[in-house]
Amino acid sequence: MLETADTRHLSAEDVYKMLLDAGDDVGLATVYRVLTQFESAGLVLRHNFEGGHAVFELNNDEHHDHMVCTETGKVIEFFDPVIEKRQKVLAEEYGYDIVDHKLTLYVRPKKA
Repeated sequence: MLETADTRHLSAEDVYKMLLDAGDDVGLATVYRVLTQFESAGLVLRHNFEGGHAVFELNNDEHHDHMVCTETGKVIEFFDPVIEKRQKVLAEEYGYDIVDHKLTLYVRPKKA
């Protein structure tokens, strides 16, 4: 269901509504339980963006970061090799190797 969604970041409630619209008879608690199981299995990633509830996306093993619009809640995915390289350099300068990271930028539309 997630892979055919218009948006890649869906809440459990979004998935539940999509299943109901498709004619599936499923409870919201079941959706939460299955998404949690999928997360444990590494099939989906859970994001808890500031000011909102958890959203899920398929784990396709391709790293990307996020921008979240503070006015609309829209989630924009991006990948920037310069940012990725700079993070590695910073970690090395402090004597560390990066194991994992999540970068979320909170943005708003520019005022004209």
